[in-house]
Amino acid sequence: MNILSQLGRYLGIRRSLGYDLRTDERVLRRFARFADQEGAAHINTALFLRWDAGLPDVSTSTRSARLSKVRLFAQWLSSIDPAHEVPPRGLLPDRSGRTRPYIYSEAEIVSIIGAAKMLPSIYGMRGLTFSVLFGLIAVTGLRISEALALDQDDLEMGTGVLRVRRGKLGKERLLPLDPSVVVKLTGYAVERDRLLGNTPHAFFVTCKGTRPTDCGARYNFARVCQQIGLRPPQKYCRHGRGPRIHDLRHSFAVRTMINWYRTGKDPAREMIQVTTYLGHSDPDNTFWYLEAVPELLDLAMARATSGDGEMDQ
Repeated sequence: MNILSQLGRYLGIRRSLGYDLRTDERVLRRFARFADQEGAAHINTALFLRWDAGLPDVSTSTRSARLSKVRLFAQWLSSIDPAHEVPPRGLLPDRSGRTRPYIYSEAEIVSIIGAAKMLPSIYGMRGLTFSVLFGLIAVTGLRISEALALDQDDLEMGTGVLRVRRGKLGKERLLPLDPSVVVKLTGYAVERDRLLGNTPHAFFVTCKGTRPTDCGARYNFARVCQQIGLRPPQKYCRHGRGPRIHDLRHSFAVRTMINWYRTGKDPAREMIQVTTYLGHSDPDNTFWYLEAVPELLDLAMARATSGDGEMDQ
């Protein structure tokens, strides 16, 4: 079977996952036709470079986008026939690509929360606030800005619903919480009020009763990550490089999706729900996780290929 004919099956499988492939199909058909004209039975790096060299001059980001599309196609083909070679990720320069997320293990998240509890402060609010803040982001996928903007009345204790009023682009959404999360947040609020001697307007507060800043949250997260070995130690209170607080959001999304495949849920149906839950304005922002995390892409491809095979029978 030539590469062009295999492309049709690949596109069908990815569409079943909910992708809009109008641009991908145009690029990949062009590549597949070139491969067949070359008489290539398998994809490899040299084949891609010959194809890329023969195209009109474009920006580095456009060339890199082409590479990404071909890499995914080659990765799918190589799972069927190992003779296909996946061109390396950094083959072409690109300054506009999204940072690949760091996916925390469950043990790492537990360590982050545990170390955050030990952050010192005069009244004990620092450790209390940041341990619960980091934990909430890990189990809900909230953006750090959304979590810091929460007010006292945004949590409905009775229904277990969290109101996110200041989402990206000003959009508001409601998040149903697991009962165990509600218990943690309720416990935090009680201890917070006891330490402060009053009930503040903001949900998360510092020892002064004020809302933590974004900079302060990132600094404390960096300190915690240095303490548990996720970032190298730094002089002069510098943050250093390593996993980010935003990666807690990525980890939540990826763990949620992996659980779908492992429990047999329909990814196409569930994807819309998690897109809404995360507050993504475009489903493509959620689909990105399939491409950014190899394990998730493998599960998606295996599930889709299995379903495709069942339909062919």
